[in-house]
Amino acid sequence: MDSRNWFTLIVYLVQAVLAVSTAIVVLRGNRQPVKTMAWLLVLGFLPIVGVVLFFFFGRDVRKEKYINKHSLDMLERQVMSLQAEKGAVVLREPHAELIRLFENQNMALPLGGNHVDVYTDGYEFFPALLKAIKEAREHVHLVTYIFDDDALGQLVVDALIDKVKEGVAVRVIYDDVGCWKVKDKFFKHMRKNGIEVFPFLPVHFPSMTSKVNYRNHRKICVVDGTVGFIGGMNIALRYVKGGEQPWRDTHMRVEGKAVYGLQTAFLTDWYFVTQKHVTGDEFYPDIEPRRDGCLMQIVTSDPTTQWPELMQGYVRILLEARRYVYIETPYFLPTEPVSFALSTCALAGVDVRVIIPKKGDSKMVQLASRSFIEDMLAAGVKFYLYESGFNHSKLMICDDNLCTCGSCNVDFRSFENNFEANAFIYDTDTVAAVKQVFLNDLEHCQALDAERFLRRPFHVKLWESVLRLFSPLL
Repeated sequence: MDSRNWFTLIVYLVQAVLAVSTAIVVLRGNRQPVKTMAWLLVLGFLPIVGVVLFFFFGRDVRKEKYINKHSLDMLERQVMSLQAEKGAVVLREPHAELIRLFENQNMALPLGGNHVDVYTDGYEFFPALLKAIKEAREHVHLVTYIFDDDALGQLVVDALIDKVKEGVAVRVIYDDVGCWKVKDKFFKHMRKNGIEVFPFLPVHFPSMTSKVNYRNHRKICVVDGTVGFIGGMNIALRYVKGGEQPWRDTHMRVEGKAVYGLQTAFLTDWYFVTQKHVTGDEFYPDIEPRRDGCLMQIVTSDPTTQWPELMQGYVRILLEARRYVYIETPYFLPTEPVSFALSTCALAGVDVRVIIPKKGDSKMVQLASRSFIEDMLAAGVKFYLYESGFNHSKLMICDDNLCTCGSCNVDFRSFENNFEANAFIYDTDTVAAVKQVFLNDLEHCQALDAERFLRRPFHVKLWESVLRLFSPLL
């Protein structure tokens, strides 16, 4: 056997050993059977590619040393205890069980007396954000998935630097993968001018591994512990710039005790990235609840917890629904529990409507989602294609008495892999306002023609089904 044959044999042996070893790790991970089969299929058909993908995206990091969950739990318990002393805990029908679920699984207290403003584009949201920053007297806390170095990002940075000069503490967390395209000099400029800014799970070769898969997708800002923002908008010019594909999104401004929940989420993330224990009464000032204010819970989820809190909440809402459920999501790749709950809800006669973009920002995700849509159509779920740009909004409204808005998409990544945060609101007036947002968006949609959609060519359906196998990775 000549040297070339020996070399080829060694390559095949190494490839086989890596693939088999990775398959054993996948099996020992005791994942859901569907996810396990997806990984085994990738490893079987594309061994080298499968090993690389698993190395970067598939490993379970929940037990790795940089996830100091015990300390995070300690911080959460201390802060939530402080909230309990300050917050008026209320339990209200018809969603008492859902409220208790979030309390038990997420330590998310239901806090009343809140006021909410809803923004549906960057022209509304960013002036409100800049105004709140300008009025800050003690601190500004900001966590965002994307912080672009563009005209808008620079405007926000200038506003934050001005507050630092006035003696206001400014703390910023950005996601390292979300800001891959942003040059480090942008954040160095922030640090040089007194802003405490840290990346979330920074990715550096060769320690990249599965950190790529567990990202902080939250978009939260807290000012002086009394005003907070939560929703789907990043700090990026795309939300105020027109063009062929303008971005449509939803964000909320919150005043009231629910801001305690936003503060808790930020300070927990802050400890995660800095190992600095920052907490105290100054971050949770006394707030007089409004008599006509709404009841809210701020619910977070992340891959370090035992239970997928937001996914459980979505399933519970779908199974509790009696009249209608309206959903907006930019990506529709539902996990098996959510798929089952959606179909069950529709089959029970509930009016289930889902708005998705007609043209998404990822062709693979859009194609993979079609096989899920086909399943849902058979159960009676109605889909609407948003035509006035890219709809990045994450909303759910149910029965005129519950809505949720935040960073969570209806996909595997949000439900299982990302660090997410949503506000759940139990109030007829606020829910009516959010419902109107959905109805306004519906006017810019084309109803999906189910009969025509189901007549897609066989080869197209086959390709979509193949991409569906990769749904947990998209």
